Amino acid sequence: MAVAGGQTQRRKTAAHESFLRHGGFLFAKVAVALSVLAAVAYFLVDARPHRGGGTVVGYALGTIGALLIVWLALLGLRKRAITDGHYSLKAWVSAHVYLGLSLTVIATLHTGFRFGWNVHTLAYGLMLLVIASGAIGVWAYVTLPSALSNNRGETTRKQMLAQIHALDEQIHEAAQPLQRAEADIVRLSLEETDIGGGFWRRLFGYYGDCANAGALVRLRPSLTIATGKEADALRKVSDLLQRKADALSLARRQMHITALLEAWLFVHVPATFALLAALTVHIVSVFLYW
Repeated sequence: MAVAGGQTQRRKTAAHESFLRHGGFLFAKVAVALSVLAAVAYFLVDARPHRGGGTVVGYALGTIGALLIVWLALLGLRKRAITDGHYSLKAWVSAHVYLGLSLTVIATLHTGFRFGWNVHTLAYGLMLLVIASGAIGVWAYVTLPSALSNNRGETTRKQMLAQIHALDEQIHEAAQPLQRAEADIVRLSLEETDIGGGFWRRLFGYYGDCANAGALVRLRPSLTIATGKEADALRKVSDLLQRKADALSLARRQMHITALLEAWLFVHVPATFALLAALTVHIVSVFLYW
């Protein structure tokens, strides 16, 4: 029973452990060791006429770097098979992050710090782009989920949208006593409000042309001159439009944060495929023409 309890506790601890801290920073240590070993081999081995990819160490570093790039690119496939234990998705992601960072050392040493306008430098530049976009992705997945949770509180996205639709029904009902001109203004909010919009709109959070905000502004002059029941109806509608504006702001911020979580992939994934293509050309050209 004690053994079973210990195993259960370890599972719970592992479940709450982030992919960056997985296994007590196991893959961070592996990446540092690999980088140090690469640096020691590069600077201690006598290479004539110069250090670089054409030496024994250079070929070794290039081979290690190429294998790492291909292996790390398989993470997208690995995500489809989630398992527990040493080969869990969390372990794979941890290795992906830290070993990916070690490529900045391994690949740079492989180049011998010699760059030019050729496919070899292109492959190196694409690798740095993939690593940089991946680093942004790590930041996004570490920080943005908590921002999502703090923004929505106990409310789900489905509930946010349901609240907006419910407010629309209340606004429609409250607008019945209004004059034709004011009713047409309210109709703008009901029929033309864009809750989220396309990806770029959600990413940059631009809603300066919001129909609901426009309706609120256009109703203000009527509020100052209306009297009696019409004034009461206008105030009620205005209050509901403001509540809708608040609900829209909450929902749009949720969608904005989600778009930020997705945005880095628009660079990372295409750049990875471009890197694999450039890497293939680099390897083939080296063995055929050098």
